[in-house]
This record gives sequence, structure tokens and C-alpha cells, in this order.
Amino acid sequence: MHKIVTIGGGSGQYALLAGLRDFESLDITAIVSMVDSGGSTGRLRDELGILPPGDALKCILALSPHRDIARTIFLKRFTADRRLAGHNAGNMLITMLSRYTGSFPSGIQALAEILDVRGHILPVTIDKATLVAELTDGTRIYGETAIDMPRGTQREKIHDVFLVPHHSNTITVYPPVLKAIRQADMIVIGPGDLFTSIVPSLIVHGVKEGLKKIKAPVLFILNIMTKFGETHQFTGRDFVKTLEEAIGRPLNGIIYNNRKPSAELLLRYHEQKAEFVELDNWDGWWDERKIYALDLLERTAGIVRHDSRKLAALINDLIASP
Repeated sequence: MHKIVTIGGGSGQYALLAGLRDFESLDITAIVSMVDSGGSTGRLRDELGILPPGDALKCILALSPHRDIARTIFLKRFTADRRLAGHNAGNMLITMLSRYTGSFPSGIQALAEILDVRGHILPVTIDKATLVAELTDGTRIYGETAIDMPRGTQREKIHDVFLVPHHSNTITVYPPVLKAIRQADMIVIGPGDLFTSIVPSLIVHGVKEGLKKIKAPVLFILNIMTKFGETHQFTGRDFVKTLEEAIGRPLNGIIYNNRKPSAELLLRYHEQKAEFVELDNWDGWWDERKIYALDLLERTAGIVRHDSRKLAALINDLIASP
């Protein structure tokens, strides 16, 4: 049994886990970002003072053998009751289980037990915090949703991101996360939005230190497209350099989709100021990192994303190889 740890958040981590779950030889631990501030998750955080359940719920659904029916039930949003309107059933259930058990990780575990999840889901921290982005002009933007969805057609580039604690002086890693990292045979970071899904987990105090001590390979699933407001005009090297600065060590490998989406799809993304990410400037800089470049593109969704099965099959082959 090979131990694999994924670090990320959002729909990218869901897609990866949904593919990995089908390999019985993998012992999966998903480390989940805790800065989601939008929609039902943001309301529950603000109204009830709990940690945001949204990304944890996605991981639970991805790792459940009842995934399809569970998505239908637990992502269904309430409409009739004024207070419940807009919330989904899964977020509410994690919230209630967390309050009843007295801890957010216990609430996650309880719902995972209901859905026969194969694997482990760990919040990167149980300290409440707000994600803040500092732009190149000195402006600061507060909250994952505000960073993720810029207003207007222009915005300065993100210079740095950091976490502001709500009730303490520091934000520290949830201890079981460090144990999972120490015992891992492979760490996989991404896919997901760089500054709002991936880096927020890596800058929690203790995570970088844990990653610097291990001998297991650390791989990064490179984004297929840039994103306006976060990674506008980023090259592949920009993504990797940003990530390596966050973890304080070089990556061992880069997983890269080398198949471009259709011209029609690229045009649609170009209208949103998003471009296909290229591996640029083959000048020897990449030689220290293994590049796994192949067709990993999902072709049936009508949107640009990694194919869950292709991605998982590649990672399973890499972790199983001597």
C-alpha cells in the first residue's frame, strides 16, 4: 500500500481524488485549504464562526464510493426556508456534526464515515484565518473570494499572500497533517488556483518545515490555463518558482498537460483573459526537475480541466515505479 498525500482545494483537488480513489493500492490523505470565504461556506463561517466546510465536503464526495448519488444529495441547495436558502445539505451537515462533536476534524470524519470514504481528509489548520493578498501597488485584498474574482478589467499582480488569524497570534498546522507528510511515499500539490487554493495551505506555519524534511518526492500538477487576477500572463516557470518559494525547496517533478484545448475553447478562455500555460525557455533551468508531459486534458466537459482518470493513472504509475 503506497501512501499519497494531496495538498490543494476546490474543484482541482476533487478531480484528482476522484481518480485516485479507484486505485486500491493507494492510501490517500487529502490536506484541505481552510480559507474558502464564498457562498454557503462563507456564510456559515461568518454566521456561526466555524471553519469553512466547502473544500472538505468536495474531498469527502470525491473519495466516496457513493460519489454520484452523494453529489446529488449533499450538493442540493435549500430554497424553502429563508435561513437555509443558498446553503447545501453537505455543508450544513458538516457544520452540525462539528458543533455536536466539538471539533471540525471530527465533523469531517463523521460525514466521511456515513459515505464510506476510503482515505483521510485533514484540514491544514483548525485555526480560523482570513487570506490576504498584497498587490504590486501595495493594495491589500481581504478574503479568498475577493482575491479569486477581481472586479473590473485591470488589477495589479499579486506580490504576496498571507494569513491573518482571527483569535490568536499565529496560525499553526493541524498536527496529523505533519504525521501524514512524514509518512508519505509521495506528495502531490495541485491542481488548483495558485494563490487561493494551493499556496494558502503551504504558508500555514509548520507545513513548509514539514515538506523540507522529507525524502519522499514532491510533485506539482501544473495549471493548464492562467487566471486573470491571480496568474495573469504566468509562464510555467512562474508557477513553479512561486510554489518553490512557498515550500522553501525545489520540486522533484512537474506534471504537465501538453495537449492544447481546441481553438474554439481557447478563444472562449481568451475572452476571460486566460491563456494556455507553456513550459517556457528550455535553457537548463528545468533540468533539476523531472517533467512528466503528456495529454492529460479532459475532452468531454466543454471546459478546460485535467482528466481525472488520466491524471490518477499517471500518478499511480509514478508512485508504484521503483
